[in-house]
Amino acid sequence: MKLSKNFYQQSTLQLSQQLLGKFLVKNIGNKKIVGKIVETEAYIGPKDLASHASRGKTKRTKAMFDSGGLWYIYLIYGMYYCLNIVTEQKDYPAAVLIRAVEPIAGFKPEIKTDGPGKLCRAFQIDKKLNNKPAFGKTALLWIEDRGVKLSPSQIKKAKRIGVDYAGEYKNKLWRFYIKDNPFVSKK
Repeated sequence: MKLSKNFYQQSTLQLSQQLLGKFLVKNIGNKKIVGKIVETEAYIGPKDLASHASRGKTKRTKAMFDSGGLWYIYLIYGMYYCLNIVTEQKDYPAAVLIRAVEPIAGFKPEIKTDGPGKLCRAFQIDKKLNNKPAFGKTALLWIEDRGVKLSPSQIKKAKRIGVDYAGEYKNKLWRFYIKDNPFVSKK
């Protein structure tokens, strides 16, 4: 079942954990590719110095200031796209970075999905999907609930990756991943 817009309009920390075990889905030509979400990171509000939103609303961050359920996609290092789902309510900038997925269907064996850039390459995600909905009949990329239930003991918490510049926010345990999953980008 495709997740509804309402699902994304909840607490970012809660959503970051609830996305684990859900399935990222995209049709590419006649083929459907599917990956189980195994790692996420939360970026919450205008005071989170690791979040792009801490610099205010810009052309780049506009999607983060909308209501939950839109994709926020950006380029890092001039070569890697990162996929985020906007969360919470309009004008409160928050999003969840999808860091890694476990390949389920439609992938060639050599395809890697254990990192945000790798997963975007595998799903052929670029800025064309930025600010587009992840819900509804017209969604080109969406997340499904297929009934996978994780216990709290299966979810690990850790510091986010690559945010050493973020002052006190660099130590927040806002990265979540499925314990012992081999597709997690970093333990």
